[in-house]
Amino acid sequence: MNSKIIEIKDKNDKEKIGRLVLDDLSDWFGISESREMYIQESLDKVFLAVFVDDSPAGFLVMKETSKYCAEIFVMGLMKKYHRLGLGSLLIKAFEDLARSLSFSYAQVKTVKRGIYEEYNKTNDFYKAMGYKELECFPSLWDENNPCQLYIKYLGEK
Repeated sequence: MNSKIIEIKDKNDKEKIGRLVLDDLSDWFGISESREMYIQESLDKVFLAVFVDDSPAGFLVMKETSKYCAEIFVMGLMKKYHRLGLGSLLIKAFEDLARSLSFSYAQVKTVKRGIYEEYNKTNDFYKAMGYKELECFPSLWDENNPCQLYIKYLGEK
């Protein structure tokens, strides 16, 4: 499998890749309004895409939440590419980029463990990547989707 990560700058390309990937992930991004919000709000943010044999397989969008912290605003990898190491490559590229931009911390929000099986896998993935549970916000999104905040120390520049 030949894979590469590229920063995408063109808004049309960001939208096409975001839509292609998130439409494939209805178990995670099943609410069309939320999916569309992620796609549209990603257009003005740093957008990393992973390609397999020149076809988009996934992406990760970076959001600056403070001068110290970069957030994984949204991340998705098409189902057929799960558990092949591509998600780890995206996280590593994001963290390397965040460090190069002088961020000391990374954060990501997801649905708390124990609510949905798909999100249990997501929580396990972030923990395996070295992210630590910081806090749960039970009503940030809504009562059925308690928001778990993970953080990771990236180091000082």
